[in-house]
Amino acid sequence: MSSIKGCIFDLDGVVVDTAKYHYQAWKRLANELGFEFDESHNERLKGVSRMRSLEILLEVGGLSFPQEKMEQLAARKNEWYVEYISRMTPNEILPGSKELLEELRAKGIKLALGSASKNTPLIMDRIGLKDHFDAIIDGNIISIAKPAPDIFLAASKAIGVEPPCCIVFEDAEAGVEAAINAGMRVVGIGNPQVLKRANLVVPNLKNFTFQYLVNSLSEK
Repeated sequence: MSSIKGCIFDLDGVVVDTAKYHYQAWKRLANELGFEFDESHNERLKGVSRMRSLEILLEVGGLSFPQEKMEQLAARKNEWYVEYISRMTPNEILPGSKELLEELRAKGIKLALGSASKNTPLIMDRIGLKDHFDAIIDGNIISIAKPAPDIFLAASKAIGVEPPCCIVFEDAEAGVEAAINAGMRVVGIGNPQVLKRANLVVPNLKNFTFQYLVNSLSEK
């Protein structure tokens, strides 16, 4: 088994949870358009692009608009989302994430963030973790979405670690697929039924250690 020399972390659902802010912004847009948008509807938006999310939201409301209006609505939603995440604090780092990053760094493991979000720089500034990573690859650098492997391949290149020696931490099925497509091993965070193709699945990173990672992967 290739040794672990680099770890690549997805941002949302792994390091922080910004999904609630996306939901609040979409719900606010739906209310402005005159219909209700609840958490069961929101499940359909997970891992989906902003414009496709808007299409789904409008399907829920039974509405349709020309492309120009759609772009205005998507931009308004994003303005609200940015307004919400601009108030984030380091208290919103998910349990265990910072501790694991610090342990990995102490062991000489190269660290990268690989997120499709174009708002990654703002979020990283707000939570104060930017200096914990050797490289940050986000939607401003790579526009091809997961499950394409582009984000993770760019991250491995940026930290100078070959894909077989990289471990990806992901909470989404498309992200797990992207890691596999990149030739990397992957730790899924969340539901084992959804993330079944991951090499290892844990509910969260609380009390997760490098030794546990090594032991778990060597048993596979």
